[in-house]
Amino acid sequence: MPLSKFKIKGFRSPREAVIASLGTLERSTLEEVWRQKEVNVRDVVRAFNDRFAYTTVMTTLDRLYKKGYLERKKVERAYVYSAVMSDEQLQTGIVNDVLMGMIEGATRNVEPVLACIVDAVSDKDRELLDDLERLIKAKKAALGEK
Repeated sequence: MPLSKFKIKGFRSPREAVIASLGTLERSTLEEVWRQKEVNVRDVVRAFNDRFAYTTVMTTLDRLYKKGYLERKKVERAYVYSAVMSDEQLQTGIVNDVLMGMIEGATRNVEPVLACIVDAVSDKDRELLDDLERLIKAKKAALGEK
């Protein structure tokens, strides 16, 4: 049964919603950290072509650290920052949270949620449906071993 597709005004994908919860400079800085892997304040200032003051970038990196997006270590007198998780890991975590919320919310019957996932996957690409089947078999095998 094909499901109708609709958009809610202002709807964003979960990843976009998380990223949108950050300020513009925070988003750009996080993307730069993902790109470079490890950065200090000067690396980011240079990457932004000196558009922002050193102290502004330092504050932004500290904010991202305090929000849990970055980790840092002291190297000599400066901090070196790296992402706690990759962009892909962030997306996977968000999708996992959304799916778990949907499954937990379907207290009586989880089948419509699973059918929706299968429909979404098969509408996009037949090979994705085969990948889903392979992943399910691998997960069943792994659970059987425990």
